[in-house]
Amino acid sequence: MTTLYDVPANKLIELTATKLKSDERLAPPEWSSWVKTGVHREHPPQNDDWWYVRCAALLRRIAMDGPVGTQRLRSVYGGKTDNSSAPARFVKGSGSIIRKAMQQLESAGFVKTTPKGREISSQGRSFLDNNAYELAQST
Repeated sequence: MTTLYDVPANKLIELTATKLKSDERLAPPEWSSWVKTGVHREHPPQNDDWWYVRCAALLRRIAMDGPVGTQRLRSVYGGKTDNSSAPARFVKGSGSIIRKAMQQLESAGFVKTTPKGREISSQGRSFLDNNAYELAQST
């Protein structure tokens, strides 16, 4: 059986994002059209469907690294900030975006909460593995 480890990450995230977009339980918050994804960014995302892409990427990351919390995921989605003439330094990504996306994934049944953090549920693992199998069959 093909798993999420057997296919390229970017293609799996794209396919998963398109499937999450058709799910009514996952909807971008009203503030998602103008918010930046971290203090290291200068502009909001250009992609209109960035919320679903972030949810898909979070789902994959939780499946690979779980159990994981918001702070650890903030480090994954952070980047270098431009400090003008001062040296650049690493800053973490937005915790609010990660938290809201994980709450939506949890209410959809793809993620579950444990004492050590959030981890993938059996429904979420099946969803990702089915997407990986579909992707492997198409190539």
